[in-house]
Amino acid sequence: MCFILKQIVFLLFVQSLFGQVQEEVVAPSHIKSIVLNGPTGDQFPVVQIGEPIYLEFDDTSASEQDYYYKIVHCDYDWTPSDLLKSQYLTGVDNQRIIDYRNSYTTLQPFSNYRLTIPNDNVKLKVSGNYVLEIYNNSYELQFSRRFVVYKDLVKVGGVVKRSRDFDYLNEKQVVQFNINPGNFQLVNPKKEVKVAIIQNYYWPSAIYNVPPQFTLGKELVYKYDKETSFFGGNEFLNFDTKDLRAPSSVISRIEVTDVYNHHLFSDIFRVNVPYTYYPDINGDYVVRTLQGEDDAREAEYTRIHFNLPYDQLLNLDDVYVFGKFNNYALTEENKLTYNEDNGMMQGNLLLKQGFYNYKYVLKTEEGIIDLNAISGNFHFTENTYLILVYYRNFGDLYDSIIGVGSANSRNISN
Repeated sequence: MCFILKQIVFLLFVQSLFGQVQEEVVAPSHIKSIVLNGPTGDQFPVVQIGEPIYLEFDDTSASEQDYYYKIVHCDYDWTPSDLLKSQYLTGVDNQRIIDYRNSYTTLQPFSNYRLTIPNDNVKLKVSGNYVLEIYNNSYELQFSRRFVVYKDLVKVGGVVKRSRDFDYLNEKQVVQFNINPGNFQLVNPKKEVKVAIIQNYYWPSAIYNVPPQFTLGKELVYKYDKETSFFGGNEFLNFDTKDLRAPSSVISRIEVTDVYNHHLFSDIFRVNVPYTYYPDINGDYVVRTLQGEDDAREAEYTRIHFNLPYDQLLNLDDVYVFGKFNNYALTEENKLTYNEDNGMMQGNLLLKQGFYNYKYVLKTEEGIIDLNAISGNFHFTENTYLILVYYRNFGDLYDSIIGVGSANSRNISN
């Protein structure tokens, strides 16, 4: 009897692990400059079946370590689906990444790794949510990234409207959209169809489980106000280190120690400053260098120094530099500390040469993350919204993706 109970407990434990939401795992400090994109170069890969995705990352230990990749298929809620690997993959994963090269003429040595999927070993069979996992040669998970594969079966049209909620009239943006199934047969759309709406490819912002508000013939219409609203935020700050030796309007001075050090001018609190438009890339970054021809191998790693004046607005909350450079993670590495000598919140990050977007965010003692307390919220802010349409017919084992739409607030209207 005791043995049977132990077996039951073990099976329940395995099932609970298998059913866990597949969050993106933060990379260790020696793995940097992780880029996962599709043919369009967007910071989050959304590709049709058969289109490639590209992974690239650097290992600053420069030890030519072996890395392996696994692919996990997930349902709408990012828990692993019930499909066997043979049902969503042609070939096998868990293969070694064989395309890697060492840096060339850089102060900080590193090894650059590249992976393309599909490849000679593996191809994807079905649409849906996927997680790409990278392991070292001790089979320890180093980091993971989400990506989306879809079939273009329905048309999705979206627009961004100004909020009608009087409390957030100048702060929020509302995404309204419709799904036109065309010749695709939807029998019970309220149960078969689910949607996810994501702001600037930042998954924690996603809004789920919004049913169609009404139907017009076969068309599903989502004309909500509050249910599909997002805080507008503000444009990201930026700096560019493509030229190692040139200060700029945001770089105050440059020093050379073991690596190049770029000191940024002190930033300001924009929460009470009128909105000003200037182009950004919505939190992303682009590796590039003027000191070589091969950006992947010849771009230097430079230490970027950030400065933000302390203000009572911060209270005792933790302040972080926030951006795609580390997949928006809040870690000790990108946390600012208070300097009593000059009254500044300061921090530094080792980043590869290029153009970077960033902003400052707060994390309270209760673990609540406030993305816009320092930068402010404005309905004018340019944001990109991704709309994913999931479908599961009666008897299906997984959630497929049958359509993708997008909308941008650049053309926001009342």
